[in-house]
Amino acid sequence: MTLPKLHVAVLMGGWSNERPVSLMSGEGVAKALESKGHKVTRIDMDRDVALRLSEAKPDVVFNALHGAPGEDGTVQGMMDLMGLTYTHSGLATSVIAIDKELTKQALVPHGIPMPGGRIVESAEIHERDPLPRPYVLKPVNEGSSVGVAIVTDEGNYGNPIAPDAKGPWQEFDRLLAEPFIRGRELTTAVIGDRALLVTELKPKSGFYDFDAKYTDGMTEHVCPAEIPDEITAACKDLALRSHQLLGCKGASRADFRWDDTQGIEGLFLLEVNTQPGMTPLSLVPEQARACGMEYPDLVEAMIAEALADAGKVAKGAK
Repeated sequence: MTLPKLHVAVLMGGWSNERPVSLMSGEGVAKALESKGHKVTRIDMDRDVALRLSEAKPDVVFNALHGAPGEDGTVQGMMDLMGLTYTHSGLATSVIAIDKELTKQALVPHGIPMPGGRIVESAEIHERDPLPRPYVLKPVNEGSSVGVAIVTDEGNYGNPIAPDAKGPWQEFDRLLAEPFIRGRELTTAVIGDRALLVTELKPKSGFYDFDAKYTDGMTEHVCPAEIPDEITAACKDLALRSHQLLGCKGASRADFRWDDTQGIEGLFLLEVNTQPGMTPLSLVPEQARACGMEYPDLVEAMIAEALADAGKVAKGAK
């Protein structure tokens, strides 16, 4: 695939908890595009982002933002109003996918296995456990394992959880409580209409939290995962179906937990990330590379899909 030379605005940074990751993703994307001969305007998003995009007049925007407001539909709605073509998912999909409860409502009725659980007010957990221990508490609208806590009988949060214990209840008013699924961390990338591979993530200590994701050497990536063929096939099927049911565009990443003592019945989808990382340690570029697609080609493929959806350039354009 060869694209015509384009002017691409790479939107990155912002003010979410994932700002540092977004800056790394955006810079990687910008350099890849420049290596392909495209003109790149880097935009570190601030409150004047609409003005800066209007002044840049790009052919397409590569959305390299992570977290709100770049991943929750806010920026997508702004760009829709401005008539801009942009990569990744649109407004409605972004609103649903970043909200873990809305994602369950969209996917579970279609047979996608996801953990149970409920939304709790943070103040409640200082009075009683919302679920039997062990359980997981996480923000409803954050990604990259930001603010995730695993509550066990042996943990140091207290019983009930002490208000002064460090955790997501100090930062967020509402949390999602889910049963803790013992087992293995798996993830599958989807590009366009294709599920790529399954990667198993083996943190050197603790669990696959924000630091384990983005600190070199803290997590071993086994790609492709050394798991039974039926689990590989199930992960890829569930990832692609979830991508399609939610209406995702460009790239997405489906994260799973698998209790390997339960076979196929132990596989659960945790979430679908519509703005997966594009850093050197990120999983989508790693899986694409294992499938024979180098990083610059991956970036161009995502732009080609955005342009094709807008009716501007056909996929596979010469």
